[in-house]
Amino acid sequence: MKAIASITILACLALALSANGQQGQKIPRTPEGKPDFSGFWGNPTRPGQRGGGALTFSKEKMAPFKPGGEALFYEPRTGDPRHDEPRAFCMPSGFPSGFFGPYPIQIVQNKDYLVMVTEFQRITRLIPLDGRPHQKGVEPTYFGDPVGRWEGDTLVIDTRNFKRWSLDDYYYQNPKEYRMHTDAFHTTERLRFVDGSTISYQFTVDDPNIFTKPWSEDFEMKLHPEWNATGLYEFVCEENNRCPGGNCRK
Repeated sequence: MKAIASITILACLALALSANGQQGQKIPRTPEGKPDFSGFWGNPTRPGQRGGGALTFSKEKMAPFKPGGEALFYEPRTGDPRHDEPRAFCMPSGFPSGFFGPYPIQIVQNKDYLVMVTEFQRITRLIPLDGRPHQKGVEPTYFGDPVGRWEGDTLVIDTRNFKRWSLDDYYYQNPKEYRMHTDAFHTTERLRFVDGSTISYQFTVDDPNIFTKPWSEDFEMKLHPEWNATGLYEFVCEENNRCPGGNCRK
């Protein structure tokens, strides 16, 4: 009986090791040996939950406000649709707001760049992977200046140089809380494979004008190879709109 039990245990161990090995083999790698995130992915969501858009960030995860930071973070809606929903006037959603919307994301990667394209507004981020520093003397932008680096099998994307803009879509959840970030906004994304079809995606918010310290949330992104058949749908801002914000004119 002891011999049978030993054989059973060894067989179970062998199966477990084999499964782990197969799981490791499923993680794609570039010719240089780095994890290859290329493919079609769902937007970042909390594991086991729906998220994105108005539900991207949790209040309980946020760091305390600095004195005066809350007033910078919660900017009242004004009733002016150009302010309250600038995307209705073809303004960009900005980062991270547009990236967390419930739309597909395509990643294309080589040894020099990782490119993220979100179906929503065709947001495109070109992230250099050669360890270069951030650009100097450039104008702030809606999507910032990202640079990537590898820490083992984890891709770290550091982004700075933002315009002041909305952080997320929480005002659809609570119209009195129009969340903003300042031009001191700084983000850190950490991507690593959990398995061949799941990316662990950690997002860190650092805005020293608003918060006392950086704070992070953990999400995951799921692979959708079935989206290869159609690719990303074209999403462009409407032209010749006579009714911006619902206010029609002749």
